[in-house]
Amino acid sequence: MKLLLRTTLLSLFCLPLSKGYTEDSSYHQYIDPLIGSEGLGNVFVGPSTPFGMVKPGPDIGTHSNSGYDPDLTKSLVGFSQVHVSGTGGGPKYGNISVMPFSGNVESIDQSSLRTNEQAQAGYYATVLTKWDIKAELTTAERAAFHQYTFRDTAHNAIKIDGGFFLGENPVPDAREAQQFVGSEVDVLSSTQIQGYSRIRGGWNNGNAYTVYYHAELDQPCDRFSTFKGETLYPSVKEQFDSGEKTGGLCFFSDHQRKTVKMKIGISFISEAKAAENLRNDIPHWDFNLVRQQTEQKWERLLSRIELDSTASVEQRKMFYTGLYHTMLMPVDRSGENPLWTAMPYYDDFYAIWDTFRTSSPLLTIIDPERQADIINGMLNIYKYDGYLPEGRSGNTNGRTQGGSNADIVIADAYVKNLRGVNYHLALKAMIKNATVAPGGNSEKEGRGGLPDYNRLGYVSTDYVRAGNRTLEYAYNDFALATVAKGLHRMGEYYRFIEQANNWQNLWRNIEHDGARGFIMPKDVNGKWIDEIPCDIKDGVATRVSYTPIAQDWPNCVCWWCGFFYEASSWEYSFYVPHDIAAIIEKSGGSDAFESRLNTFFEHNYYNVANEPSFLTPTLYHWLGKPHLSSDRVRKIVQEHYSSKRDGLPGNDDSGAMSSWLAFHMIGLFPNAGQPYYLINSPQVKSATLHVEGGNTFKVIAENYSEKNRYIVSATLNGKPFHNTWINHSEVIKGGELRLKMAAKPSNWGEGKFPPSLTTTQK
Repeated sequence: MKLLLRTTLLSLFCLPLSKGYTEDSSYHQYIDPLIGSEGLGNVFVGPSTPFGMVKPGPDIGTHSNSGYDPDLTKSLVGFSQVHVSGTGGGPKYGNISVMPFSGNVESIDQSSLRTNEQAQAGYYATVLTKWDIKAELTTAERAAFHQYTFRDTAHNAIKIDGGFFLGENPVPDAREAQQFVGSEVDVLSSTQIQGYSRIRGGWNNGNAYTVYYHAELDQPCDRFSTFKGETLYPSVKEQFDSGEKTGGLCFFSDHQRKTVKMKIGISFISEAKAAENLRNDIPHWDFNLVRQQTEQKWERLLSRIELDSTASVEQRKMFYTGLYHTMLMPVDRSGENPLWTAMPYYDDFYAIWDTFRTSSPLLTIIDPERQADIINGMLNIYKYDGYLPEGRSGNTNGRTQGGSNADIVIADAYVKNLRGVNYHLALKAMIKNATVAPGGNSEKEGRGGLPDYNRLGYVSTDYVRAGNRTLEYAYNDFALATVAKGLHRMGEYYRFIEQANNWQNLWRNIEHDGARGFIMPKDVNGKWIDEIPCDIKDGVATRVSYTPIAQDWPNCVCWWCGFFYEASSWEYSFYVPHDIAAIIEKSGGSDAFESRLNTFFEHNYYNVANEPSFLTPTLYHWLGKPHLSSDRVRKIVQEHYSSKRDGLPGNDDSGAMSSWLAFHMIGLFPNAGQPYYLINSPQVKSATLHVEGGNTFKVIAENYSEKNRYIVSATLNGKPFHNTWINHSEVIKGGELRLKMAAKPSNWGEGKFPPSLTTTQK
C-alpha cells in the first residue's frame, strides 16, 4: 500500500485550484474566528493554517480550553504557541508563552488587560492597555510570527516562558489537569533563544509530551536574563532541567525600531528540529507575506464550495467560518512524532465520537486527499500503538466516550470510494476493536464494555456508559460489516451485520410522554433496572426511578459514569443510524414515530448542544415527509446559530457543530458511514461544489425565498429525481441537482424512504 506522503505545504497546493478561485477571490474575508468565542463554543481565536501544528494565540488566565476568554476584565497573561479549538473537558497545551511588556522589567509575572481585538484568517491583534503595546500574530504550519509595536523605545522587554501551560492544578495527578514535568532554556545569542516545555496529563490524561522551541528576533536584545521558578538570573544564558519552570527575558533599553519581530519554530522532536521548521516555514522577516500566504491556503480550500452571490454577508460568515472551524483539527504532525517515523501522522483527534458525524464527511468533499491522509495517520496509530484512536492528544491515545467510532470514519471513506487507503489494514484494525477488549484504562481506546457486549449482546450496568456504548457498538459493527462485505470477507460480514441489531437487546417496551419503547439499563443477569441509588443530600442514600429522562450524572455518579453520557434515553433511543425503519416499527409505526419526534422537539428533550442528536431532526425523511425535517432544521439554525460571537450552540468540538451547520446550509446532510446525503431545503439559492477530478456539482433551489422554502419536486441533470437522498457517487461525478421550491410542501418524498438495514435485508 502506497501511503499518501506529502508535506503540509504540498497538501495545500497539490490539487488544482477550483474553477471558482481567482487571485481576486476573497472567501477568507468571511472567516470570523470570533464566532463561537462567547457562550459555549470554546473556539480558538488566534491564527492557524489548515490543520496547522502551530496555533499562536492569547491566553486569558490559565483555565480556558482554547486559551481565550471573552471577558475584557480578565487579564491576558501571554501568547502561547499551541492550542486546541472548540473542546470541552480539561485544557491541553498552551505551551511556550510569549509576553511583551514595558516599565518594570525585573518581574517575571506580567499581565495586562486588552482592547481593540481583531481576529481574521491567519491574523490576530490586540492592544495591551497596561503599556499601550500593539501585539500582532500570524503563523505558518510549524512556526509562528509575532510582531510587537511598543509605545516608545525605552525600557521594554519580551518574556519567553517555557514553564507556562493551560489547566495547571496544584493537586498531583488531578483528573484532566495538565502537570508540569520539566523545562529548559538556552540563550544562543542576542537574537536567538531556544528550549523546551515538558507537560503531562490534560484532557486525555496523556503521557508526557515535549514542545521544543527556537525563537529569533529581528533586532538584538541589549541584555538577557533567564529565570528558574521565581528567581531571575541576569546574564546567565542557560537554565537546565531540574524539574522547575524556566524561561528568558529579552530587554530593549534602546530599540533600533519600535516594532520588534519574533519568529518561533516549534517541534515535538528537538530544538534543532524547531530551528529547521522555522527556517523552512518563515525564511524571511516579512510579517504581511506570511499572513497573505496563510490567507491563500485557506482561500484554496474554502473556494471548493461557492455560495450563490445572493447569499447574505451573515450567511457567508456562518458558512465559511464553519468550514474554517472544521479544518483546524486534527493537526498534521507528520515528521513530528517522537514515537515513530512512519508518515503521515496526525494528532489532536478531539474527538472522533463528535467529528465522525459531519466533520469527516465534509473533508471528504472539500479535500479528499487530506481525509485519506488523516485515515492513514489513524492506521499508523493502530500499527504502532495497537488501537485506532477515538480521542488522542499529545501523542497519546486517550478518551473514549462510547464506541470505536474510527470504524465509522473508515466505513464512510470506503463506501465513498476514497482512494489511497489500505482498507485491508483498516478492516484488521476494526476487527481488533470489535474482538479484543482494551483492558486497563478503558477510557483510553477500544471498546471498554466488550466482554459483556460479545457475551450478552449488550453492555450491562457492570460497566459505565452502558447505554450509549451498546448503541454505538451496534453501529460500529454495521460499519465493520460494510467494509468486510466490500472486501469479500463474508464470515466477518455475517457475524457483525447480525451484531448490528444488538441495540434491540436494551429496547424496553415502556411508555413515557406518549412514546413507547426506550433504551433502558439492564444488569448482567438480564434484569431491567428500575431504580438506581443516589446520594443526593447530607450523605443519605436514596433511590431514584430510572426513566427515559433520568440523569444519573453528576448527582448520583461521576460525570463519565452514567448509563448514558451527557444525554437521556429520549435522545439516544433515536440513535440507530443504520436502521431507522426498525425504530419506527418498534415505536408503533409511522404515525406513532412522527408523534414521538414531535414530542422530542416540542417538549425540549432535544439538546442542540450535543452531537448524539445530530441526525435526529432529519428522521422525518424515513416517514416520507422530508419537509418536516427541513422545518426542524430551519428552526434550529434560526434559533441557535448566527454570525455573532455566541453563534454556536455548544462546544464546537473541533468543528463538529460548525460542519453540521455547513451541510444544512447547502441542503445536503450525511448519514456518516453510509454512501448518501439526505436532501433538505437549502438555506441559500445555490451552492457549487468543486469536487475531485475537476468536476462541479450544483445544488440549485429554484424560486427559493424565505416563503418558498419547501421542495416540491427535483431533477438531477434534467431528469426527474424522486429520492429524498442522493449518493456520494452521483455528487462527485458532477452535475446539477435542481430543487423546485414553493410556499407549501407537496408529496415529494412520499413513499420514498432512505436506506435502512431492515428494509435492505428483505
